Amino acid sequence: MTKVTIDGVEVDAPAGSTILQAAELAGIEIPRFCYHERLSIAGNCRMCLVEVEKAPPKPIASCGYPIAEGMVVHTNSKMVRNARRGVMEFLLINHPLDCPICDQGGECDLQDQALGYGMDHSRYAENKRAVPDKNLGPLVKTVMTRCIHCTRCIRFITEVAGVPDLGATNRGEHMEVGTYVEKALGSELSGNIIDLCPVGALTSKPYAFVARPWELGKTDSIDVLDAVGANIRIDARGNEVLRILPRINDDVNEEWLGDKSRFAIDGLKRRRLDRPWVRENGKLREASWEEAFGLIAARLKGLAGDRIGAVAGDLCDAESMLALKDLLSSLGSQNLDCRQDGARLDPTRRDFYCFNTSIAGIEEADAILIIGANPRREAPVLNARIRKLWAASPIPIGVIGTAADLTYQVTHLGAAPTVLSDLINGGHDFAKVHDFAKVLADAKRPLVIVGQGALARPDGASVLAAAWRLAARIGALTPDWHGFNVLHTAAARVGALDLGFLPGPQGKGFEALVGGGVDLLWLLGADEFDTMAIPASTFVVYQGHHGDAGAHRADVILPGAAYTEKSGTYVNTEGRVQRGFMAVYPPGDAREDWKILRAFSDVIGKRLPYDTIEALRTRLEQVNPVFGTLSHLPRFGCSDLTGPAGDPTALSFTPLVAAVENYYQTDPISRTSPTMAACVEAHAQPALAAE
Repeated sequence: MTKVTIDGVEVDAPAGSTILQAAELAGIEIPRFCYHERLSIAGNCRMCLVEVEKAPPKPIASCGYPIAEGMVVHTNSKMVRNARRGVMEFLLINHPLDCPICDQGGECDLQDQALGYGMDHSRYAENKRAVPDKNLGPLVKTVMTRCIHCTRCIRFITEVAGVPDLGATNRGEHMEVGTYVEKALGSELSGNIIDLCPVGALTSKPYAFVARPWELGKTDSIDVLDAVGANIRIDARGNEVLRILPRINDDVNEEWLGDKSRFAIDGLKRRRLDRPWVRENGKLREASWEEAFGLIAARLKGLAGDRIGAVAGDLCDAESMLALKDLLSSLGSQNLDCRQDGARLDPTRRDFYCFNTSIAGIEEADAILIIGANPRREAPVLNARIRKLWAASPIPIGVIGTAADLTYQVTHLGAAPTVLSDLINGGHDFAKVHDFAKVLADAKRPLVIVGQGALARPDGASVLAAAWRLAARIGALTPDWHGFNVLHTAAARVGALDLGFLPGPQGKGFEALVGGGVDLLWLLGADEFDTMAIPASTFVVYQGHHGDAGAHRADVILPGAAYTEKSGTYVNTEGRVQRGFMAVYPPGDAREDWKILRAFSDVIGKRLPYDTIEALRTRLEQVNPVFGTLSHLPRFGCSDLTGPAGDPTALSFTPLVAAVENYYQTDPISRTSPTMAACVEAHAQPALAAE
């Protein structure tokens, strides 16, 4: 530690820290535009000038100046204030007076700093610089005349996103930020440059001229459009969600958010189910809640429990899944499943289906093997963690499955899961596999990631067992390190497995449920399979919020609430229990899902034993104590090397294919989003041109 004095305050800071970082430890704020703690230091803006005793008698940029023992720093001297005023005057020379029409207004760093260091008039009478706006695609709007050349966007896209699309041309005041050749940004994390931009040069294109920040109600929640569980803030005005922003959580998403999670919210206003519907003479018609409940109750009358089943979808909250499970249990049914993709997961132990290393723990690995997954499409924020580790110290990363650009260098070992057998046996038959097998064996903290593309196939159980055996063989399973990880794509999956939303001892699984094995099938937001393949003899109840695949096949539709319209508990891929809160009310006659199930249980005389969300959450903890601990995820190793069920030698030669092909449209919300459709079109055009 190094002792320095800043504005009379002594502070111990880690050796190698900059003055700005040391000042933050002392609680002293130094203004800045270009510096960001998660990006490399650029030193462009010069707003962070300070005075250092016994240094050259001039202001010093604190963001890039390292501290030394006994250093004395002044951040508010007369020289510093004058220097910052000069910097601010230069920044405002070419900056347009756009505040009344700028979407950054009220959240603008330049506005805030100008209040403290700006002048009440301008001494600049010459013409201002004007810069043509750039087209960066359907998500990011540009007004480049406002750009102050901080280069945050360039550094983020290059360093964090790993897609070198943005750069600078020319120098001085003629410098322009752009994509060289006009095209849409090719990163799934591109929306984060909107948050990083300290001025109004980069703003949200779908949100342009929609609202001012002081008009919005702000609600903390959890993203459900992938399984990472990114912490988000929902901004709404009245009963309309207008934007979604990331919240800082260093253990999950740091401060980043995927583009789908950020921009798909316009899908919340389209193709919504806002009233019950019943099918009559082959056509759906509007109905009341009483009529819809009565029709379902009539079909249930006389049905044995083994002729009733339910499938939970990918966006469900834990409360609604438990209520549905309890309802079916009261009817004598064990026919439940949450694996609508057919993934061969082993639910007997939690570490067989979780991302056990934790997302933050990725940064401790020294070798990674990815099996049947494309983290860039399935979990962009998690993929940024892998890139962060690789960029800091390029570790060996192997991939089994389809070759793809993951934004970091990888060794492609093959497409078939039989490569796992070669790795377990040392890879003596193939030089590349042999070399990587040695890399894994020599690693102190190797990481194995198994994707849903490797599990949602006939030999999925064998792939899971083989991956576990390999992890045990290479030392990834030790008392102080758990390097076996399952990467999920569905936000509801781990929570459903924790609740046991699976076939009972005599129950029927997903294939039997949708193949005519039951007479009444309850779909709780289940849309990710061919619902039209369900036999006509099966009476289908669809409970959800969008008119997607499940609603098209349904005989009765019960309108539920989307994730922004209810308070719900979700468990992310690493097993972290988190909770989101209601930001707006469901539209029309739609209701929260657990309340629908509770009301229906009264109609059929099987009343569920909870009347409030608090009582239901008490029941959650009774079913599985993990639901009693919110947000905290304990780290643990592995002492029991017994593997999951499945024959690790029964691997096929069929190539592994990643679970997500189209990142922008993976669920009912994003499939109805015009913005996501525009993204698909924007990224399809370069591919067509290349062909």
